[in-house]
Amino acid sequence: MAALNVDFPDTELQEIREIAAERGMTMKAFVRSSTADAVAQHRALKEGAGVFRRVFGDSALADAIADAGIDDGPGAGTTGRAA
Repeated sequence: MAALNVDFPDTELQEIREIAAERGMTMKAFVRSSTADAVAQHRALKEGAGVFRRVFGDSALADAIADAGIDDGPGAGTTGRAA
């Protein structure tokens, strides 16, 4: 099995140690579980985005959503600065 060494600052390592202990897990098990959860979430988001594009990508509904100004809100129209 392949391995990966990851360096953490002391404060993060202590947090990992504490959370793992709270959950009754080893640090290794906690990091593996957290990573697996992050990968699964990433896959689900990519799949959901793909479904959205397939369903709404080239449709009148997608145009209506864009025309409705869904992205309008606090800070809309700013160029990366806080509103």
